[in-house]
Amino acid sequence: MRKQIGQVGAWTLASRVVGFGRDILMAAILGAGPVADAFLIAFRLPNHFRAIFAEGAFNTAYVPSYSRVRATEGETAAARFASRIFSLQLLVQLGLLAAALAATPWLLKLLAPGFDADPAKFALAVELTRITFPYLLLISCMTVLAGTLNARERFAAAAAAPVLMNVMMIAGLVSWRWFPTVGHAAAWGVLAAGIAQLALLWGAARRAGAAPRWLKPALDADTRQFFKALGPATIGSMGVQIALFADTIIASFLSTGALSALYYADRINQLPVGVIGIAAGTVLLPEMAKKIAAGDEDGAARAQNRAMEFTLLLAAPCVVAFLMTPTLIMTGLFQRGRFDAAAATAAGQTLAAYALGLVAFVLIRSVVASFHARGDTATPLKASLTAIAANVALKVVLMGPLAQVGLALATSLGAWLNIGIVGWLAHRRGLFAFDSRFKRSALVIGAASATLAVALALGTQPIAELAYQLPRLRAEAALGGTALLGAIAYFGALWLGFKGKLPSRR
Repeated sequence: MRKQIGQVGAWTLASRVVGFGRDILMAAILGAGPVADAFLIAFRLPNHFRAIFAEGAFNTAYVPSYSRVRATEGETAAARFASRIFSLQLLVQLGLLAAALAATPWLLKLLAPGFDADPAKFALAVELTRITFPYLLLISCMTVLAGTLNARERFAAAAAAPVLMNVMMIAGLVSWRWFPTVGHAAAWGVLAAGIAQLALLWGAARRAGAAPRWLKPALDADTRQFFKALGPATIGSMGVQIALFADTIIASFLSTGALSALYYADRINQLPVGVIGIAAGTVLLPEMAKKIAAGDEDGAARAQNRAMEFTLLLAAPCVVAFLMTPTLIMTGLFQRGRFDAAAATAAGQTLAAYALGLVAFVLIRSVVASFHARGDTATPLKASLTAIAANVALKVVLMGPLAQVGLALATSLGAWLNIGIVGWLAHRRGLFAFDSRFKRSALVIGAASATLAVALALGTQPIAELAYQLPRLRAEAALGGTALLGAIAYFGALWLGFKGKLPSRR
């Protein structure tokens, strides 16, 4: 399983690296002004709906359902099931797209009401949203293909697809002079990315003999069981998106640049979430579902503990770094062009707030697998909605004194509440427990993290002083030197703690 997690994580890391290049370019060209805010709204909206109707909710219901049909009824039945779901997804998304394009101004008035104070920014956001929203249709169809491939333990294509998003957006940004604004260039890049991603996944599905075909939708027993699981999962994802919508709504009332600070901080925070947490969850869900279907409950529990152990090992140094050097990270990565020191400082403060919830962010998908692998999407829904209610309430309370930092802090606190409730419910039902090996590994990882914190506390300032004597790339050199010091300290401590051998996959 570690090999599969590594494969997904490697592609996700490649995507994030290319994505950093995209964000560096976007920060330099867009900066943190009104055009940036308008584009980020246009970029966020289809992604919010994607998270509700595709990806997270869809996969948690589809992968176990497809795996069950394939295991119990055979390949022909599985292909028929995939084709019916694909056809239904296509019809639903076409209807949603038509409604969204017709109602874009009203949608933005609802989700970014603060933009009304600036008619030019509002008009630009409407125009850009109409360009980006078809991405939802494309990515939703792609999700069916990705779920099918993942259920067949073919993870590479779906993991590689996000690289195309970043490549296409970079292509749009570098050719921005051919467009009315840089925002238009980035928006058309988003749409082109959706087309490229769908083409990649369709080709992979065809090669695997699993490409769906148009099939008249019908509510047979397998489809009804899928929707029975999808309903709670969609409501749960909707709850998470309500919190993110709240970020968008509240940030639209904050000063110009708040949305940009949230965006760039979240981009850095999403590196470990995507590379580690989502990769582990993507591989773990079908692994646990397969073992549970075979009656191997102990094997499923071991797989879950090993995935969480591996996730924690890689996420812990990110937590320390984001808490101790957030402004250095933002300065070294993004401070150039129109993204100035004030923007880097605001984004750094926001990153530190996100870091407080990073462990919860990366582990939640592995913990909820206790329920999702058994086809139970209702229980995580209850936990999610409780956490979201607290999250939104905290955002309202904290936005006044802390601006966008308060929004990020509320998100972190909500994540801890969510994972706490899910973990407690799973443990109470005998579906989840930390084994002795995980506990031992957690102690070693904690000690290594403390070693990293000491190294950063003592070494960051001297490295910065040396780096700022350079004629160019001083911030980048300071960040690189600090990262090298941190890597030596953390992985050196791990090596000693695990006596020269990192935890094995079993």
